[in-house]
Amino acid sequence: MFHERGWIVKRTALSAGRTALINIHSGESWTYGELYNRIGRWVSFFREKGYVKGERVVVYSPNTIELFAVLFACERMGLIYVPLNWRLSLPELQGLLDDCGPIIVLFHKNFEQSVQLLNVHEVASLSIAEKFECARNIEPLPEVDCSDPWMIIYTGGTTGVPKGVVLSHEAVNWNALNTIASWGLSENDTTINYMPLFHTGGLNALSIPLLMAGGTVAIGHQFNPQEALEATNQYEATISLFVPTMYQMMIQTDYFKASNFPSMDTFLSGGAPCPETIYTAFQRKKIRFKEGYGMTEAGPNNFFIRPDDAAVKVGSVGKSMLFNDSKVLDLDGNACSRGEIGELFLKGPHMFTCYWNKPSETNDALHDGWLRTGDLAKIDEDGDTYIVGRKKDMIITGGENVYPQEVEQCLIAFDGIQEAAVIGKEDDIWGEKVVAFVSLYDENRGNEDMILTHCKKSLASYKIPKEIIIIPELPKTHVGKIDKNELLKWKQNR
Repeated sequence: MFHERGWIVKRTALSAGRTALINIHSGESWTYGELYNRIGRWVSFFREKGYVKGERVVVYSPNTIELFAVLFACERMGLIYVPLNWRLSLPELQGLLDDCGPIIVLFHKNFEQSVQLLNVHEVASLSIAEKFECARNIEPLPEVDCSDPWMIIYTGGTTGVPKGVVLSHEAVNWNALNTIASWGLSENDTTINYMPLFHTGGLNALSIPLLMAGGTVAIGHQFNPQEALEATNQYEATISLFVPTMYQMMIQTDYFKASNFPSMDTFLSGGAPCPETIYTAFQRKKIRFKEGYGMTEAGPNNFFIRPDDAAVKVGSVGKSMLFNDSKVLDLDGNACSRGEIGELFLKGPHMFTCYWNKPSETNDALHDGWLRTGDLAKIDEDGDTYIVGRKKDMIITGGENVYPQEVEQCLIAFDGIQEAAVIGKEDDIWGEKVVAFVSLYDENRGNEDMILTHCKKSLASYKIPKEIIIIPELPKTHVGKIDKNELLKWKQNR
């Protein structure tokens, strides 16, 4: 046996025969004992290569259960795990590699050709661990402090160049503990995860917390709404996280309409504000549904709300979890009154350490231990928090503040609209004007005049879009969020 340190070792001792990981596409599954053995093979590989604490190990791979073995082997060796967004272009990938300076890039067979075009120190296939035996306790593992980095996760770059978010062992583990305690997770829970494992939502929202609790994580790669719902029943999932664009596709399937998902306790939504139409679809079937809020720099888990409360308080993410805090401040740095919109700040032991190689950006984000999120929020009389939207997305038209999320919720309530996004565009008269992009389920189910008439029924005149642009599909980021930066570029180039 290799050196007995770390919770994954203790979890294996408690749950060796229980299923830890499942590959939805191949059906391959690992018990905790098998995961432990696989981790040991990677420890043997890293030892043979002579890697030392603090060096970066990059993985270039779609979702696969092998990544968890690499992740925990890095934890044991004090190496820093860096998952790459495989959807990026080669120049974009090279930029991230130049930034983090990895000792090796471990690649999936799908990327065998493209990895050869990258300028890196060394590359190896993810299958290489099969050649090694599980590490034995011949030599001690490096001393690893809880404040040492465990992973670098790159942000999506929607606000500029991607930043490497450094998460310590302490931050990752506190997020997991906080999630288990606040959400009531246990070894009886199973999750279906199609969130990319290069993103904090795929790794830290439910996967690592559930592995810490002794539960089961079923991993999917290319999201398919029918497949995801079938897997929910097949593996008797109890709690799963999807983004709103995934839910939009799921609720349209015949499978969703036919099944009541008897094993499921709660469907979670994150990554972007969730349209009320999705809440309604779950409420009609009496299936528990709620929203969460997170950031790569903070957890990502920060709030808890009971599904019964979420059904009444549509759009609320609830209250701060047990081991973190939040506050909403106005422009002068004062606490907002109840119902007043301000900027959301977060604090807790789950917080990131820094942005890799970016001290100035780190200092801009952290203020006396609090993370400035850049998101607008409000707190109601019960102390429950609502995320209103991104601060940078707020539109000021004719001196009035317009929050795109409110207009988007109105638009998505129109029967023919599948997706909606609202942006501000410079205007000589109004300063900015409200511009809406929408996609339709069917081109015969709506037009600009019909949509405008719908908006006039519920929105103040200054909030009504001055321009409505109907396109076949709204652009998405790598985690499935609607990409407003692309819409801005598209609008500017027209």
